[in-house]
Amino acid sequence: MSKIQPFHIAFPVDDLKAAKSFYTEILGCSLGRSSDSWIDFNLFGHQVVAHLSPDEVRTTEKSEVDGKMVPVRHFGVILKWDQWHEFANMLQTKNIKFVIEPYVRFKGESGEQATMFFLDPSGNALEFKSFKDQSSIFEE
Repeated sequence: MSKIQPFHIAFPVDDLKAAKSFYTEILGCSLGRSSDSWIDFNLFGHQVVAHLSPDEVRTTEKSEVDGKMVPVRHFGVILKWDQWHEFANMLQTKNIKFVIEPYVRFKGESGEQATMFFLDPSGNALEFKSFKDQSSIFEE
């Protein structure tokens, strides 16, 4: 697999101070540029930007995947297998309230993956996952 370029995503938050605390202290992101209305975070080498926009913050619908109700609107990072487990353990020590607890889905099937979902303070859903076999990320 060739080296993947970092992605960029921007999302609304209703409290920049809470977002800064969560993304740096809980998720371990470093800070980039910022203003009084947005903050850049380095999330595993990707640029994610929290924009203060309280009117855009909303709950997301859910959809059934592998017997679990997954937040439809979400973002996150695909980590290496061991890195995902270390990250999940770290989050559990910080008492993250999971929407979907860390577990392995599609066991023994194409696309077997470890996954977990949780919300940031503004209700944005995040999913962090890992594929046991990274070459199966886009398999049908």
